[in-house]
Amino acid sequence: MLPRASKKKQNRTAMFLIGFVVLMLVVVVFIKSTELNQRYSDYIAKEEQLDKEIAAEEERAIQIAEYETYTKTKAYVEEVARNKLGLVYEGEILFRDENQSK
Repeated sequence: MLPRASKKKQNRTAMFLIGFVVLMLVVVVFIKSTELNQRYSDYIAKEEQLDKEIAAEEERAIQIAEYETYTKTKAYVEEVARNKLGLVYEGEILFRDENQSK
């Protein structure tokens, strides 16, 4: 049989190793937890950014739909005829700035 002092030394060594392993596990879990929290924060920020982009695109889609409706009106046709084609109603007098180029 082993002497008593040797058993105590073995017990202490075993307890030290068990404590060290538990401590290392706690450190690893803490580090991984910190990394996961950082990723979560990054994903939340990215989600907020994407929500803003979605809202902006929805607003743009509304504006495009409104413009599409406007382009089907008589007012739009008259505006294009006047500004781009230079057309006027019969009997209408058109005044131009002398400095304006043709």
